[in-house]
Amino acid sequence: MIRMQIVFDHVNYIYSGGTSHERHALKDINLSIDKGEFIGLIGHTGSGKSTLVQHMNGLVKATSGHIYFNGEDIYGRDYSLKKLRSKVGLVFQYPEHQLFETTVFKDVIFGPNNLGLDKLEAELRAYNALKVVGIGEDLLDASPFELSGGQKRRVAIAGVLAMHPEVLILDEPTAGLDPKGRDDILEQIDKLHKVSGITIILVTHSMEDIANYADKLLVMNHGELVMNQPTKEVFSRYKELEQMDLAAPQVTYLMNILKEKGIDVETDVTTVAEARDEIIKGLKR
Repeated sequence: MIRMQIVFDHVNYIYSGGTSHERHALKDINLSIDKGEFIGLIGHTGSGKSTLVQHMNGLVKATSGHIYFNGEDIYGRDYSLKKLRSKVGLVFQYPEHQLFETTVFKDVIFGPNNLGLDKLEAELRAYNALKVVGIGEDLLDASPFELSGGQKRRVAIAGVLAMHPEVLILDEPTAGLDPKGRDDILEQIDKLHKVSGITIILVTHSMEDIANYADKLLVMNHGELVMNQPTKEVFSRYKELEQMDLAAPQVTYLMNILKEKGIDVETDVTTVAEARDEIIKGLKR
């Protein structure tokens, strides 16, 4: 059984190669992503995050190197990129870039119809995907462009989920949402991951979101993959993150301050709940 789902083998990507504007967007990326992982991807603006994920479903082709999906080279002569994009779904930061039909239902069913499924199967996929993201029947005939920001995000995610992907990539899915809208979407994504076992790759600037959901963390800096470790281990290197204009969750700093003050606490906690429990233990000790 193949466990490594996506593999990058010495992947480079150069913008405007051979011109005065040449820029190395990805530099010698070596990376493997296993089935069922929930991965966070962080980096400062321009670090290569979006370029990296756009390589995963073939939207952008590497200048050199190879990318494998389930053991197959996606740059192979007979490899179907259309099939790849049905298996590796990408939800863009701005949902307006993915919404184009006249109604919500037509938008979500477009992908399944494109797969050549029969009418009933396509409709079932669309209904189920909308149910998963919390879009009710009252919005099926609404124009997707008249929805709120959070609803647009949900519809865009549903359109990808209806394709039954094996990997779901979300590029800043909570940007611009209020706290409740952000929490709702992330909770639904986490539930989907736990129930279906789908691989999730979450691109975000929110360290708290990463701490709450991601098992492993990838850190990009100037086109290079500089960290690829369990989330707690990455955040324990918060001083290195700061040198890249990044940070750890607030609780990481709090726990380190308490430790410096002489309170016997572990500093590798990353969520508020973990911090609460550890502070109680520390005070008892």
